[in-house]
Amino acid sequence: MKKTKKKVVVAMSGGVDSSVAAALLKKQDYDVIGVFMQFWYPTGENYEENRCCSLQSYEEAVAVAQTLAIPIYKVNFSRQFKKIIVDEFLVEHQRGLTPNPCVACNKFIKFDLLLKYSQTVFGADYLATGHYVKLTHGSSGYQLLRPRDKNKDQTYFLYNLKQEQLKHLLFPLGNYTKNQVRKLAKKFNLSIHAKPDSQEICFVGASRQNFLNKYLKLKPGNIFDTTGKKLGTHKGLPLYTLGQRTGLGLANGPWYVAHIDLKANALIVANNSQHQLLSKNQVFFEKVNWINPSLIKFPLKCSAQIRYRSQAWPCQIEKKAQKFQAIFKKPLQAVTPGQSIVFYQKKLLLGGGVIV
Repeated sequence: MKKTKKKVVVAMSGGVDSSVAAALLKKQDYDVIGVFMQFWYPTGENYEENRCCSLQSYEEAVAVAQTLAIPIYKVNFSRQFKKIIVDEFLVEHQRGLTPNPCVACNKFIKFDLLLKYSQTVFGADYLATGHYVKLTHGSSGYQLLRPRDKNKDQTYFLYNLKQEQLKHLLFPLGNYTKNQVRKLAKKFNLSIHAKPDSQEICFVGASRQNFLNKYLKLKPGNIFDTTGKKLGTHKGLPLYTLGQRTGLGLANGPWYVAHIDLKANALIVANNSQHQLLSKNQVFFEKVNWINPSLIKFPLKCSAQIRYRSQAWPCQIEKKAQKFQAIFKKPLQAVTPGQSIVFYQKKLLLGGGVIV
């Protein structure tokens, strides 16, 4: 009997990467189904559709599916996206944190909600995306590695993946550069081959500040330097993040946000980016996930990245009871609570957590 093709659902956004991922899998003789996810976006003046799932993006995804001769379905995750991603984004800003909604979206929406949907509704063997990451399998289990294209490395956003999920995932772009992917899109006659990459958070519209202004009750307060001298006023603490230099409206700078005092509703600034309030040798983190727990033994020597596209610095991770800390030889600047700290050994993604 002829062997049945493996069925794969591809998360298609209408962008170049997910479109080429679908094309490559079709060429590899998978039974490919496209799924376009509809997310929540704000309505009203000065707001456009969520750039990840606008009507234009949907039409582009449909055009790609037609070119590839694969079916495509739209699934509405607006309610779940609003509750899990957007509402939590606002809550964390109100608490003085700087969350990363792209990390949360990958954890809760793409690789949990969509994966389960793909398995139960379509009976899919795999879920595939256009992320730039390498997935390998060996005697110790599944591993994620940095991709060939260092400039498109998206491992930082995927540290929450677990072994049970990885066995059902495919990442076709791990061995390609973005330039090669665009050439492939043209070769496959995909109309979106020159479409620019999306930037910024998908649901905030023109700017994060405008979005927070609309959905949070912001309370102005005072700005002080590190000696306690009043320098000016701020527009509401959720609009600021540690290390921020622009938008403070202060003379005789540059000034950097060094501390956010929620209790006093005050912003503390320093005129030196190396100030002790902005420099940390120890970083505490929680909500930890290890990609392959069998490889993790403490104390753990590795390197850590404290924001997307930042350099990974050598550190040692120590665990005491249920508390984790990363200790660095060289102080890191503007370590920001709410952001993710992600760990590597050379190109291997170990896992990560959320900075506290």
